[in-house]
Amino acid sequence: MLVRALVHARWQETATLRRFIQLPGCTRNLTSETDGSAEKRPSAKAPPDELTLPFLQRPLGVKERPSPVLKTWADTREELMNQETRLAQREHLMKEATKGYFTDLNATRRHGGKTWVAPNVMIREDKALYFPNIVGSSLDTKSKKHTASMCDGRISVISMLSTRMSEIHVNGFTTPTNERYSSNPLYQYVQINLQENLLKSFIVSLFLSSIAKSVPPELHSTYLVSSQNMEFVREQLGMVNKHVGYVYLVDDNLKVRWAGCADAKVEETNALEQCTGVLLSRLAKKSSAKAPR
Repeated sequence: MLVRALVHARWQETATLRRFIQLPGCTRNLTSETDGSAEKRPSAKAPPDELTLPFLQRPLGVKERPSPVLKTWADTREELMNQETRLAQREHLMKEATKGYFTDLNATRRHGGKTWVAPNVMIREDKALYFPNIVGSSLDTKSKKHTASMCDGRISVISMLSTRMSEIHVNGFTTPTNERYSSNPLYQYVQINLQENLLKSFIVSLFLSSIAKSVPPELHSTYLVSSQNMEFVREQLGMVNKHVGYVYLVDDNLKVRWAGCADAKVEETNALEQCTGVLLSRLAKKSSAKAPR
């Protein structure tokens, strides 16, 4: 009975999300067309500020380099006593307290939840910030893995998943890149199924076998199921809507060099593929220079 109630609750949430998406004014495009023919034209009656989205204006990530080592009580105490950290967390909580329950759902009616357009070039290495460490269980061994360990020394495309809609979003970004570079030993595709809600996390844990069947076997080792609390790093990562997908290009030094969100535009998909190729080429040259002769 408990499982049936949980599945029914999941179905109701999906139906509510679908109903919001199908309301008039929603311009989402769930198919990725290489020629751009499926992209909808904005309505002439819409205000000018709603027709265009700004490019990503800042580097995404955290300032401190992530570590797979868990924080000690001394580290946690020092962080809690840091005045700047406490003020930032307080400001974030006050901002979240003013948001309604359906704020993220309503946001999907404008640009499908997309809040910025990915840049055509990479973020400079000296300006880029770090991708935080996320802990999750892999599909292959069910053991705990840390992204800080997985991504160190490799070029990684990381997709953040939370809903079925987010899966469609990230596929629009990553499919060409994965097809081109999946055979490169310096490249990896990491998927993180993030469920911060305890009920959703429990439901996902019940259907791990179904998830494993839908994911190619070669990607099981880099597919993580996580319930980590991301509350205080969401804004830093640009993850302002819990219903859409986010994609990050992380270099061998764990820095976020490119990012995209929601429905992928053709130019964004091409930019990810090109930027990934540039990073792989640089890492290959760096590795060959360090190799003993």
